Amino acid sequence: MKLKSMDISATASASSIVFDALRKAIIEGQIEEGEPLRQDEIARLFNTSRIPVREAISRLEEQGLVRTRRYKGAVVAGLSAKETAEIFDLRALVEPEIIRDAVPRMSRQLLAGARDKCAAFSAATDPMAYGDLNRAFHETLYSASELKFFQEIADNAIDRVERQVRAQLVMSDGMDRAGREHFAILEACEIGDADLASTLTREHIRGAKESLLKHLPDLPTTT
Repeated sequence: MKLKSMDISATASASSIVFDALRKAIIEGQIEEGEPLRQDEIARLFNTSRIPVREAISRLEEQGLVRTRRYKGAVVAGLSAKETAEIFDLRALVEPEIIRDAVPRMSRQLLAGARDKCAAFSAATDPMAYGDLNRAFHETLYSASELKFFQEIADNAIDRVERQVRAQLVMSDGMDRAGREHFAILEACEIGDADLASTLTREHIRGAKESLLKHLPDLPTTT
């Protein structure tokens, strides 16, 4: 298991630290789909008991990143093509409403930060950084929204497909296309056109879905 050892034995929020580390490793593909999460091994890596590990795995299961299988225990969850498409369809419903709500509340400072992140994404050459930069851009824009429950849903949905999105950006012309679409969304936000920003966000997500399913044909058709 590709996890960095850490001593959290004296930390009050041990469960949260384990959760954050496992979540990051799963999203970035450091722990592969179907790989078991052995509580004893994880507890040793973090120098803690199995209790916070069990709590962390339970939270990951609630978010759909982990599944419990008979005889195998907790394993990293995979997604079928149908499930992947469904998650993108959900995002295409939720995220346009988030940015529509956010646009009137965006400050000059926020927009300047979003433009910096947009430029950083377009200039990136390290494939490992693509996913983080892509997410940072969108989250910066969404942060102005007061639809907090919508944002929680979007965050969870993005977590579920983050590994696939990273792969799609590398395997296709996803970076160039996403970069252009990011700038268009940003410009709509800068002129205060919430409806246009919402429409462009929806098209952006739908386009990513189509590209992903096209360039990752090895996704299983069933769970």
